[in-house]
Amino acid sequence: MHITMQGIYKAFGTNQVLTGVDFELKEGEVHALMGENGAGKSTMMNVLTGLHSLDQGKIFVDGKEMYFKNPKEAEQAGITFIHQELNIWPEMSVLDNMFIGKEPKKAFGLVDSAKMKSLAQEQFARLDVSLPLDKEAGSCSVGEQQMIEIAKALLTKAKVIIMDEPTAALTEREIQKLFEVIASLKKEGVSIVYISHRMEEIFAICDRITVMRDGKTVDTKAIPETNFEEVVRKMVGRELTDRFPKRDSKPGETVFEVKNLTGKAFRDVSFSVRSGEIVGVSGLMGAGRTEIMRGIFGLDPIASGEVLLNGKKVTIKNANQAVHLGIGFITEDRKDEGLVLDFSIKDNIALPSLYSFAPKGLIQEKAEKDFVDMLIKRLTVKTESAETRVGDLSGGNQQKVVIAKWIGIGPKELILDEPTRGVDVGAKREIYQLMNELTNRGVAIIMVSSELPEVLGMSDRILVVHEGKIAGELPQETATQENIMTLATGGQ
Repeated sequence: MHITMQGIYKAFGTNQVLTGVDFELKEGEVHALMGENGAGKSTMMNVLTGLHSLDQGKIFVDGKEMYFKNPKEAEQAGITFIHQELNIWPEMSVLDNMFIGKEPKKAFGLVDSAKMKSLAQEQFARLDVSLPLDKEAGSCSVGEQQMIEIAKALLTKAKVIIMDEPTAALTEREIQKLFEVIASLKKEGVSIVYISHRMEEIFAICDRITVMRDGKTVDTKAIPETNFEEVVRKMVGRELTDRFPKRDSKPGETVFEVKNLTGKAFRDVSFSVRSGEIVGVSGLMGAGRTEIMRGIFGLDPIASGEVLLNGKKVTIKNANQAVHLGIGFITEDRKDEGLVLDFSIKDNIALPSLYSFAPKGLIQEKAEKDFVDMLIKRLTVKTESAETRVGDLSGGNQQKVVIAKWIGIGPKELILDEPTRGVDVGAKREIYQLMNELTNRGVAIIMVSSELPEVLGMSDRILVVHEGKIAGELPQETATQENIMTLATGGQ
């Protein structure tokens, strides 16, 4: 399938998101689409698939002018969109999620359950996924949910698959498997639009790249004709120096410590974090990284073990207690756990700090507004107003709001679970610089990340989790991707 989009314009109210975008997708190519958060990448693909109507411009499919009324119509024509924000029905099983509204039928309209299972198992085998089909989808990790969405897209036998940040929650092994599937789809003539902020992936698997900035197409080039620095410069409109800012914080005394912590998905976990230190936590998906952090923050029950803050044992049975102790937690699932999507940016940022604006029970609105405006400016959240609904922001700007919310409490200990998931290269550096500023002020940071370059680039020490236990600790000076993966897979 060959797709051409010419002079595409799209506005939401007074917010002009696309201003004359051009884009071409050739048959059987993997075409990267890059740009900062809010550049209009997802909006352009939503216009293509009929989720949004265009205001101006033309779309051609195989040479014929064509406009889809909705995503279902686009899918019937052979175009499938795997969205960055996952569309999972949490109370339904994995199998039912894969076939919702598309169940194969037998005679008399009866659902063919055996065929559903067979088709699902076929796609899971292709992706090398081991996941019970009767498992409740809401109990799956974010990475497992992502694999469900990818398998669901493969079931459609699409001619064009749009992948928006498909690897954000996947492990290195799963990413490599996905790349193998993309290569086989390409051989079958399937075209892929690949939206990602992970530069290494773009240069590894894509044929061409289109860069967008501020709702416009900046350039389209063949991958061999460009490089990392040129792409970044076109994305952000400026030179971006070293990818990871230099760490110059000097760790002080131990601020936070856990001893022999045991929960449902982990056991006998012990580690400490010093003031001004970033401790990276790595490991494969399902190893228990996130579960350990949720246990520490009081979101999941702890069976045994101790948590110490400044040398004193503390009891944390819920998130409220953690916040009052000065612990912040940026969860990996910003959509369901990090934000109230129907609330404004202001209400989301101020939520954990409300008590500080209401010393006598009444909110001091000016103090709250000044506090929120300062954090919006500091995190460079792209918005017309602090009253904008958070659900209307791009994924990367939503992530900035989550970070602003927790910085606002003035944390002593900050847990970051996948802090740059779905965030563009310019915004990533801003987050890294912010982490450095926080550690310079003595904040102790735990950073869970699936991106090994991020773990290596920002951590002072690295803990590797394997099957619910700390498999090893590596100093930053001697850590490599190879020895992290060795520990993560059970090696010595």
